[in-house]
Amino acid sequence: MNQEIERRRTFAIIAHPDAGKTSLTEKLLLFGGQIQVAGAVKSNKIKKTATSDWMDIEKQRGISVTTSVMEFDYNDYKVNILDTPGHQDFAEDTYRTLTAVDSVIIVVDGAKGVETQTRKLMEVCRMRNTPVIIFVNKMDREAKDPFDLLDELEEELVIQVRPLTWPIESGPRFRGVYNIYEQKLNLFQPSKQVVTEKVEVDINTEELDNHIGSDLADKLRGELELIDGVYPEFNVDEYLKGDVAPVFFGSALNNFGVQELLDCFVEIAPSPRPVTAVERTVNPDEPKFTGFIFKITANIDPNHRSCVAFCKVCSGKFARNTPYLHVRHNKTMRFSSPTQFMAQRKTTVDEAWAGDIIGLPDNGTFKIGDTLTEGENLHFKGLPSFSPEMFKYIENADPMKTKQLNKGIDQLMDEGVAQLFVNQFNGRKIIGTVGQLQFEVIQYRLENEYNAKCRWEPVSLYKACWIESDDPEELEAFKKRKYQYMAKDRDGRDVFLADSGYVLQMAQMDFKHIKFHFTSEF
Repeated sequence: MNQEIERRRTFAIIAHPDAGKTSLTEKLLLFGGQIQVAGAVKSNKIKKTATSDWMDIEKQRGISVTTSVMEFDYNDYKVNILDTPGHQDFAEDTYRTLTAVDSVIIVVDGAKGVETQTRKLMEVCRMRNTPVIIFVNKMDREAKDPFDLLDELEEELVIQVRPLTWPIESGPRFRGVYNIYEQKLNLFQPSKQVVTEKVEVDINTEELDNHIGSDLADKLRGELELIDGVYPEFNVDEYLKGDVAPVFFGSALNNFGVQELLDCFVEIAPSPRPVTAVERTVNPDEPKFTGFIFKITANIDPNHRSCVAFCKVCSGKFARNTPYLHVRHNKTMRFSSPTQFMAQRKTTVDEAWAGDIIGLPDNGTFKIGDTLTEGENLHFKGLPSFSPEMFKYIENADPMKTKQLNKGIDQLMDEGVAQLFVNQFNGRKIIGTVGQLQFEVIQYRLENEYNAKCRWEPVSLYKACWIESDDPEELEAFKKRKYQYMAKDRDGRDVFLADSGYVLQMAQMDFKHIKFHFTSEF
């Protein structure tokens, strides 16, 4: 059992939009032998779209809208990749995904450096001490000076860095990278499908000059000396603690520098780590199975209208057709067809080990954050829903399709795409999201996946807060006074919809005994 758990590597790829996450994922799948030809996110010549962007709306826009799960074997390791959306409007999906992984690869655009979304995601990694590897992408275009980039990474991401490969120029002059970790020279040939050649050279001999010319060779020797002088030796333990981030340079689109990243990653990345539950810490090598649901996706297969709940196995071994306890319902359940993923394609599995991510068929029994065990009462926390900042009334545009619309809204809200509130005053449904793009995604998916039309009506609200109080009389008085602005969420909890920052501030001052929460987990 320990051997199985030791060879697992579960990680997420995160970055600002357009830094090249999905292109990097494609190339990793290419090396893992899962796909024969890499697809492109945006391209007129390559007709194959990226494997992890499988929704119609993702293919049209060239962005990722939902986290995709993919797994493959590489050397003796079993690698689970989660490709996350970079767009800020889907940040919540990415935050939840980070609770299910053991390490992270951050992709940074060589020309733009660190961008806002990268900073935010790095904060989440720091909170959990997740080990981080940085891949500086797009070196085949004009990029910033590598030393300036390293300084920027240290300052902006508040982490020490240590380069393990080093670029020789960038843009049209880009000649390749020197692999400091393996002490080999990798020469660049711009090609999207072929892997580049590696040459073993001693940097202090003329052999290097023959490959890249004497000017570049002298420059490279000087820079490598400088790196050894400035940056401490790479220490794997410090990386595992989350103190040091190794840095790789390359071009994901041209398949360059990706294999070095993968080779080093499977060697140094952590195998599954202990997970903290409310009751105790769960170790991956415990004999009994435990796991939690971190994501739900509807309509992976449009022909079946089915929902799939993604379960991260935290300890032990999951087996098919074995009874497990669903802690929230206190019911025993069996799963006859658990699946493993390659984005949209899935295959049935008989067993899964700690660190794996499996899909369980869901007909409304699961919510995000649910726990499955072999009988123990455990609760895994840390999967919040954030307070939305944009609100619209959702109205039915086709009265004949009321049933389809309600089913669609229910399933999409289960996925955590957005949040639904029902106004107590007029009974209208209000959808709250983090970003404008989510409204478009909801409307598109309702029409294409559920055959239901909706229209949006404006409502001017500032924030939604969950309220609770130890003083029932004061709570009653608050609800009476704010009657028009009270709503219930899907779990029947009281939500106050403040229409301005001033109103919220006054309410907090007038009602001292009421607690206002801005995430749904308290």
